[in-house]
Amino acid sequence: MTDNTDTIVALATPNGVGAIAVIRLSGANAINIANSVFKGKDLSKQASHTIHFGSIADGDLTLDEVLVSVFVGPRSYTRENVVEISCHASGYIIESIIKLFIKKGARSAKPGEFTLRAFLNGQLDLSQAEAVADLIASNSKASQQVALQQLRGGFSTQLQALREQLVNFASLIELELDFAEEDVEFANRAQLKQLIHEIAKIVGRLIQSFELGNAIKNGVNTVIAGRPNAGKSTLLNALLNEERAIVSHIPGTTRDTIEEVLNIQGINFRLIDTAGIREATDAIEQIGVQRTMEKISQSALLVYVFDAAEITIEDLNNDIASLQKPGVTMLVVANKADLLNKPESQKVGKSERSFADLFANYGFDEHDLSTSAIPDFRTFGLPDIIFISAKEKSHIDELKHKIYSSAVKDQLSGDETLVTNIRHLEALQKTEEALVRVLGGIDGSITSDFLSMDIKQGLHYLGEITGVVTTDDLLENIFSKFCIGK
Repeated sequence: MTDNTDTIVALATPNGVGAIAVIRLSGANAINIANSVFKGKDLSKQASHTIHFGSIADGDLTLDEVLVSVFVGPRSYTRENVVEISCHASGYIIESIIKLFIKKGARSAKPGEFTLRAFLNGQLDLSQAEAVADLIASNSKASQQVALQQLRGGFSTQLQALREQLVNFASLIELELDFAEEDVEFANRAQLKQLIHEIAKIVGRLIQSFELGNAIKNGVNTVIAGRPNAGKSTLLNALLNEERAIVSHIPGTTRDTIEEVLNIQGINFRLIDTAGIREATDAIEQIGVQRTMEKISQSALLVYVFDAAEITIEDLNNDIASLQKPGVTMLVVANKADLLNKPESQKVGKSERSFADLFANYGFDEHDLSTSAIPDFRTFGLPDIIFISAKEKSHIDELKHKIYSSAVKDQLSGDETLVTNIRHLEALQKTEEALVRVLGGIDGSITSDFLSMDIKQGLHYLGEITGVVTTDDLLENIFSKFCIGK
């Protein structure tokens, strides 16, 4: 653990060319150190949350004209004295000012050390501190909103309420141990059992929310797969509304994966266009097909695209069966729907039943591809099918809605608590296991001392999330991943 009694300094804005840079000092001597090199007002006599114009000078050498913001502890981010110097973003100026502060008694801050001090000084709990890093790294509206809600303490408040209820019962059971010889029960077992069921339900819901929370935080791996010439690259271009992938009528044009990010209603979907799935004609194509299958296994969402005017029912069923993977949601997309019911689409041999024939037999207009106008293909052993024309860019918005809803599943709301951190997930899973043991102990009428141990285990794991229970190694692991200056 680092020394938290000294004053630390770091650049709080990104390195690189820019107009302004902000250098941050935090610690008991932050104001005095800044004041010793500031030419302007006496910073030690200024009120908190004030900004002052002047210059930073090393002796007779003026380094830069600056604005200095003063925050007197505990009314600051770290609850210590904090000074922020806004200077010109010259690499030379920044380095010179930081070196000057170090010469005057400060030391360079380690990654995340400002936020670590905020946690150690009670400004933030541990889950809120982690939300700071998530907020900095957020790259979509949804990830920003989830991180902001956690930073405001929504997750912490819910966990704290659970812990308080458990602590109350744990105290009563501990009291029973003091009167073990009298064989009395201060904790009503029926009420305890009901409470554990209620807490377990909430913990289970938080665990289930991780799938969506992780998708919001890191994006959703979405693979576009299908046979050669099904229109996968054309679909990628249509979804992105730009010519990202090369489109050709020659089968096997895409030999390697192409990855792009599509934002739908605040959630990032990492689209991966893949090589066409077929028996490869050369070694390079074979590698492409292997990579396709690997990407599908690693994805959360698979958009399977087929040529509605060409494919047979048998091939369609075989493709769907071969591409289904555990934990991967599949959307089945019929492309080239604009060619259905047209003579040139009837190319499948008469001995094979084609998808186009099946569609035509029911007399549906290829221009009306709304859900109400499409037959229920489940009666033919097929899943729900989304009809589009990637070339004509028709029904692309409907597909985007399906992609979004398949990931969100109506779980996203303004006040919903979502777990986004794998550390929190693991702690919640261990909490759930402890609660199961408590329930088993109540039903098995175990003694109060063993019941108390299991409740304490649950409290321990809940406490790890917010930082009620910490170790130096845990804090080092968490804050070492922060950027320097935060």
